[in-house]
Amino acid sequence: MKQAKTTWEQWQVLQCIVREGGFAQAAKAMHRSQSSVSYMVAQLQQQLGVALLQAQGRRMRLTPAGEVLLRDAQNVLAASLRLEEKARSLLQGWEAEVRLAVDSLFPTPALLPALGQFASHCPSTRLQMHEVVMSGADDALHGQQVELAVAGRVPQGFLGDWLLEAEFVACAAPDHPLHRLGRALEMEDLQQHVQVVLRDSGQRQPRDEGWLGAWQRWTVSQPETAIAAVEQGFAFGWLAWHRIADGVAAGRLKPLPLAHGALRKAALYLILADPALAGPATLQLADCLRVEAERWRSTYQPYQGV
Repeated sequence: MKQAKTTWEQWQVLQCIVREGGFAQAAKAMHRSQSSVSYMVAQLQQQLGVALLQAQGRRMRLTPAGEVLLRDAQNVLAASLRLEEKARSLLQGWEAEVRLAVDSLFPTPALLPALGQFASHCPSTRLQMHEVVMSGADDALHGQQVELAVAGRVPQGFLGDWLLEAEFVACAAPDHPLHRLGRALEMEDLQQHVQVVLRDSGQRQPRDEGWLGAWQRWTVSQPETAIAAVEQGFAFGWLAWHRIADGVAAGRLKPLPLAHGALRKAALYLILADPALAGPATLQLADCLRVEAERWRSTYQPYQGV
């Protein structure tokens, strides 16, 4: 078997030089002598046969070859760190911490019981939960910020299991001008009024979802804020039925009589960031989420129409 000429330590030193801006700064950050840092990078460049660094002003920056090689090395370094974390988890029995990203669409009556079950099974494991909207889960997975995600789609490069399907119903307050028209509504009717939409919490490739044809929109970050804005008569919007069914029954909200498109559906998926490296606590949390999602589906009352 062919042996690698370079070591992870050399790549870590190079990474630190680029991050800190120079040899002296990297030596201080890594608690090493500057001569040892310089020697390791010189040895790395000699072993590879290419220049990796170049001086630009007072900072050391990567050459084009260095950018390509360090980018690939960072992926391998991250995988190596995950393997070490996996080994520590196996030694301890459970991970010290599990990181979860949950789309805001996931029903709270399913989420909280799942977290309660997880706590009873893994009392010594910390939970870091990121509440995200739309592509925020994609960012968390691609950025290796979580071990597990509940997301509205399965990003490229990952595999996911279907959890549930949510319904979105076009609604407004009972006294909203759209209801006063007293007929089936068309797109032209909606364009005249304010629509409330949720802001995508992702940064890499944020997206808009739902009809966005209104000339004026209010963009908010939390579904509760969107619901409140509609209840107060400030806007109309497509709202998750499992969040507003009680509000409709109580008369605070009223579905809009759209001629087309009053109801739309969206799926949620359970995604393991790396199934091969998932520890026992991560897998336990995934099972809890599956069980509670199934329980929620069995009691969910679908929207029956206006």
